[in-house]
Amino acid sequence: MTPARFASGFSTREDTQDAVREASEQLLGHLGDETPDLLVAFVTLHHGGQFESLGADLLRATGARHVVGCSGDGLIGGRREVEQGSALALWALACHDTRVGLFSSQAEQDESGAISFQGVPDLRRETSALLLLGEPFTFPMAEFLGLLNERFPAIPAVGGMASGGQGPGQNFLLHDERLVERGCVGVTLEGGVELVPVVSQGCRPVGEPLVITSVADHLVRKLGGRKAAKALFETLRGLDEGDRELFQGGPFLGVAVDANQHEFQRGDFLVRGILGVQSSDGAVAVADGGLRPGQTVQFMVRDAESAGEDLSRLMEARVGTEGAAAEEVGVLLFSCNGRGSRMFGGEADHDIRRVQAAFGREVPAAGFFAMGEIGPVGGRNFLHGFTASVGVLRGAPPSGR
Repeated sequence: MTPARFASGFSTREDTQDAVREASEQLLGHLGDETPDLLVAFVTLHHGGQFESLGADLLRATGARHVVGCSGDGLIGGRREVEQGSALALWALACHDTRVGLFSSQAEQDESGAISFQGVPDLRRETSALLLLGEPFTFPMAEFLGLLNERFPAIPAVGGMASGGQGPGQNFLLHDERLVERGCVGVTLEGGVELVPVVSQGCRPVGEPLVITSVADHLVRKLGGRKAAKALFETLRGLDEGDRELFQGGPFLGVAVDANQHEFQRGDFLVRGILGVQSSDGAVAVADGGLRPGQTVQFMVRDAESAGEDLSRLMEARVGTEGAAAEEVGVLLFSCNGRGSRMFGGEADHDIRRVQAAFGREVPAAGFFAMGEIGPVGGRNFLHGFTASVGVLRGAPPSGR
C-alpha cells in the first residue's frame, strides 16, 4: 500500500504567473518525486485576468492529474490567513491507492419552485470523502446536501461556497482546465485516505433544552407548550449581563441532530440564526425551513472567546492525539468570511493557528474565507454560517486494523 503524501504552497505575489510558480515550487518541494493526484487551488479575485488559463497553468506547473478550486476574498495557507490583497493557496494529495473523481453539478428550478439537479455523483460504498465547492448565487447547496444525505448517508463532506464576488458571474470555480461560473464542483475520494471532519460553529448554549411543540416551516410557534417568543424572553431574563448583551445582539437556535439523545453538548446542535419575533402570534423566525415538532432545541450565543475555545477543543478532541502521531496529514480549512480579524478583535491567523496547534507541528494546509461552510454535524452534512469547517485527511489504516 502506497502511503499518502500531502503538501501545500502559498504566494502573495501580484503577478499571476509569479504566484503560480512560487506556490507550485513550494508544494513540489514537499512532495519530492511524487506527482499530485489531486491539486486544490484557492485564489483571490486580484488574479481575475488570468482565470481562464489558471487551471491549465496549475496542471502544467505541478504535473497534477486533477485540479479543483474556487475564488475567495481571503485565503489560508500554512500558518497564515491573508484577508486582503492578492494570494494563491495550493494543496495537494499524492496517493496512488486513492481513486480521485471529479464532477460538476447544476441546479434548475421549475415554475412551481421545485429544484432539480444535474450531475449528481453516483457515489460508491467505498467512497470515503467528498470535497464540495459551490457558487453561492447560482447553486442551492443546502438542498444539494439534503439530497446527498438521503442517497449517501454515511459519506462525510467538507467544503465551502466561493467568495469575493457580489453577484452571479463574479465568482468562479475550477474543474481541471475548465472555468465554471455557476453551480458546484466536487471531488470524490475512494481508498488510501480517510477524512476526519471538524466543524466548529462557535456558539455555546444558554438556558435549558426545549422541545418544539408547534412549527410551520421556519416559524417556531411553541416551545414546551408555550409561545416561542415567551420562551426566548424568559431565557434572556435568566442570563447574566454579559450573555444578555450577546443574546440581544444576535441570538441563535441550536437544533439537536440526534432525536434520541437526552444530554447535549455544543457539538450536538446544528446552529441556525434567529431572524426575528412575530409580535402578532409570538412565533420565532429561524433561518432554516426544516424544523419539525418533537425536535430538541436550545438558545445559543456567539462571541469571539467562545468561538476560539470551541475550535481548539474540537480539534484536540478529534485529531489531537492521533493527528500528532500520524506521519502524513493534510488540512483543508473553510472559515466563514465573517470570521478572521473582523470577528476576533484584529487577531490575525486566528483559526489556522488553532488548527495547526492541535498537531504540535506545521502540517500542509490551505483554505479560504467562504460565503458558507460545509461539514457534518451528527453524521449529516450541512451548510453553515460563521463556522470553521476543517477537513483533516490522512492515510487510511490497512484493512483489518
